[in-house]
Amino acid sequence: MKRTEKFIQFGEGGFLRGFADWMIQKINDTTDFEGSVVVVQPIKEGLCDVLTAQECKYTHLVRGEEGYESSVIDVISRCVKPYDDFDSYLALASQPELKYIVSNTTESGITFVDTDKDTDTPPSSFPAKVTLLLKKRFDLGLDGFVFLPCELIDRNGDNLKKCILKYAELWGYSEEFKAWIENENIFTNTLVDRINTGYPKGEDIELTFDDKMVNTSEFFHLWVIETNYDLEAELPFKKAGLNVILTPNALEKYRTRKVRILNGAHTSLVPYALLCGFDTVKSCVDDEKMNAYIRKCVFDEIIPTLDLPKDELISYANDVLVRFSNPYIKHYLSSIALNSVSKFKVRVLPSVLEYKKRFGTYPETLIFAFKKLIEFYKTDMTNDDPTVCAFMKNATTAEILSNESLWGQDLSDLLGDME
Repeated sequence: MKRTEKFIQFGEGGFLRGFADWMIQKINDTTDFEGSVVVVQPIKEGLCDVLTAQECKYTHLVRGEEGYESSVIDVISRCVKPYDDFDSYLALASQPELKYIVSNTTESGITFVDTDKDTDTPPSSFPAKVTLLLKKRFDLGLDGFVFLPCELIDRNGDNLKKCILKYAELWGYSEEFKAWIENENIFTNTLVDRINTGYPKGEDIELTFDDKMVNTSEFFHLWVIETNYDLEAELPFKKAGLNVILTPNALEKYRTRKVRILNGAHTSLVPYALLCGFDTVKSCVDDEKMNAYIRKCVFDEIIPTLDLPKDELISYANDVLVRFSNPYIKHYLSSIALNSVSKFKVRVLPSVLEYKKRFGTYPETLIFAFKKLIEFYKTDMTNDDPTVCAFMKNATTAEILSNESLWGQDLSDLLGDME
């Protein structure tokens, strides 16, 4: 069956191919949606030529303790390269059936570059390129788009819209166009979560065709989309069995859940584990003592500080531990250890302080993790700002806790529990 082009996708890298495109494939395979994706290569150099050479099909492998799943993803209909053919890019605005815009242009992709001009073919930034596409769409009198950005920044949809409106102002576009941006386009804020491990280099994998774009991922996937728009009526995520959460106002709770549980578990674990001689996250999960330590941090001390339903939190935490034990992912502790002080401030300290606020005492295991963080910084294993490393290595515990520039507040109240 010939599918209808419904998505414009900015980005052809492993994440979107193993996340959004994989989901669209699931929707096509389980419902009558029959939608396809036009991929736009957002930078001059990319993978679109390789994709096009194999008819935009590729193999995706989902692997983990849960099993092994191989599928051919064929939802991409074609690739468009604005730096080679800008007219073909702008022509996408004239297709009314194209309704959704998905993007992953890295954390720095949603940015305003004031030197971009509307006469550039194309302008440098992703939002500037989108602004020109929207202006063409507006001039044709067509409906706007639903934006589903996947960039890992806070309020990604809101920030994309702000950049677009700034370009509309910079380029002197009409108030009618600005109102159309505001009223006829849906900018969702999203949270994405899936580890995509890319091309399986050095592995002997049985394939059905010569595939240079093989992609791999874990089983776990989560897409939280904050919007009042009834997206499920158009994109049947739930019917396809996908872990997509549509919420009008709870994105921050899910973001906090991820930061406190998944990232917080990493940051609580790493200094202690490295001091004990472990090298990967999986090696810790496989060790009885370290596994018990992680579980105590997460289930006994982090989860009680969060506000989502307890069964959801426990389910998510169990998924996290399964992900940590994935035999196909070598997640080195030394990599996670980068900038551990600032990570502890964002990922673990809020749980420590909230636990004290709710229960009147500081959480024993997370305080132990804090002690191990300080001990870790007395070694030469750290990878952080040299100023931070020097201070942490030479300062007393009291001096470290009272350093507001590190923690955003004076933590001297913790001293008795840290000794």
